[in-house]
Amino acid sequence: MNLFAAYTEKILLVLKDLVAPDVDLSRVTVDPPREAAHGDMACNAAMVLAKPTGQPPRKLAETLVPLLKKITGVSDVTIAGPGFLNITLHSHIWQTHLKTILECGESYGNATTGGGQPVNVEYVSANPTGPMHVGHCRNAVLGDTIASLLQKVGFKVCREYYINDAGGQIINLTRSAYLRYTQALGVTVEDSAFANDLYPGDYLIPVGQHLAEKHGPAWLDQPETAWMDTFREEVMVAMMALINEDLKALGITIDVFSSEKTITDSGLLEQTLQLLEQQGDIYIGTLPPP
Repeated sequence: MNLFAAYTEKILLVLKDLVAPDVDLSRVTVDPPREAAHGDMACNAAMVLAKPTGQPPRKLAETLVPLLKKITGVSDVTIAGPGFLNITLHSHIWQTHLKTILECGESYGNATTGGGQPVNVEYVSANPTGPMHVGHCRNAVLGDTIASLLQKVGFKVCREYYINDAGGQIINLTRSAYLRYTQALGVTVEDSAFANDLYPGDYLIPVGQHLAEKHGPAWLDQPETAWMDTFREEVMVAMMALINEDLKALGITIDVFSSEKTITDSGLLEQTLQLLEQQGDIYIGTLPPP
């Protein structure tokens, strides 16, 4: 158990002896203080219990100070502002706890709070139109940290990446890859060919080379309708391989990759809208201005 949780329990025991049995103590917290100079822990007990006990917060805090000082390991308790309690621990408490952390290793902080409840964390979900950039990496680290923390305290976590592989951007990406395919077969492609929202990035050059090696000149001078579906699938595989390389470099493993196109093609979107409409959960109209 971490020290904040341990001292929360100790403080709650003191409060139970001080207040009536029916007083709700669930809002009492023990957290790091905003400023390190204020001590090791900050407790809001006097603030949240003032109304139930019929006492001003400051007066209740003055009552609590000598009681909290009696708790093992507490060296000092002071009052801040309207009644916040700042608690300082003896240095040996932190030293002993550091030893506990080292002995526990990676298991330190494990908890059963989640009780095995399933939780889905969807993160990264960068558009598969190219390699990840630093903004994607930031969200990847943040999302994976949230997933890891939930897993640490006992939730059954599923990490999901939602692939935005439907819509105009993917069509334009495939058109761009087709240009690189023709280029790999010796066709001159001017930079201007990548106008109109196409993707001129060099990362598509090896994709075009792969398509040329695999298909040869079979799709040269063919209409878009002939090669679009085939190329689209292979380009998506190539883009997700790039993204997975970056995720692997970050130490991130995704459990489920969900395809927008697969969901759209399955009809689930229409079924969901119909269900919401039947339940009266869809609003059609103009909202008033904020």
